[in-house]
Amino acid sequence: MILNKTTKGFKEPKITLVGAGPGDPELITMKGANALKIADVVLYDALVNEALLNYASPEAIKIYVGKRSGAHSYSQAAVNKLMVDYAMNYGHVVRLKGGDPFVFGRGYEELDYALNYSIPTQVIPGLSSSISVPGLQQIPVTHRGLSESFWVVTGTTASGELSSDLYEAARTKATVVVLMGLNKIAEIVKLFQNEGKNKLPVAVIQSGSMVDEKLAIGIVDTIEELIIEKNIKAPALLIFGEVVSLHPSFQPIKDFYRALQEE
Repeated sequence: MILNKTTKGFKEPKITLVGAGPGDPELITMKGANALKIADVVLYDALVNEALLNYASPEAIKIYVGKRSGAHSYSQAAVNKLMVDYAMNYGHVVRLKGGDPFVFGRGYEELDYALNYSIPTQVIPGLSSSISVPGLQQIPVTHRGLSESFWVVTGTTASGELSSDLYEAARTKATVVVLMGLNKIAEIVKLFQNEGKNKLPVAVIQSGSMVDEKLAIGIVDTIEELIIEKNIKAPALLIFGEVVSLHPSFQPIKDFYRALQEE
């Protein structure tokens, strides 16, 4: 057992990976909030709502290690090292990550790094934006008769390229939820158009669950124009699939194309 001496005495190092949910601070789990209350150190990401830090003790050390596509202030290696160093020197570290730690959060890499130092670890899942953000807009990712499954795909790989999984996803009848894909929207749209899905319903949601949330509802052929019109920026989530047609905003689009067919 590794013991550390702090101003409060000896503490055993411990690391807890906590999913913060999609953004609204009320959407963290009770277990996640309780972990924050007993943290000696909190390392938190760019997509974490800082209001969640109010759950932590005023004495707890709070360190921003913001990581966002295209603007990494800390490398993953640096975050791993900080996490372990603080655990060894201060005790209980809560690694607070947006969404769920294991959905494009690189949570397992951090878990594995901590285990190499024999530091006890725990994972507290969070609500993944891939499901919760569409749900908050009353868009189900599955629905009888419309979608029997859903794909969650990263739009941009670590190398900055379009994910090859999107080529396969565009061929399916499944709902396709794309995270970190707004900057690749032109390429993604082209994939669906190449599959003849020009009129497939699409939703784009910026800052889901937050006060500055924005929504664009359209079809594959129009979604790029709508993103520009509504000035939607990252972080944003893309939803391709017939389930988007269940959103009330899609009804005028249905009516428009029905009228065109009747002419």
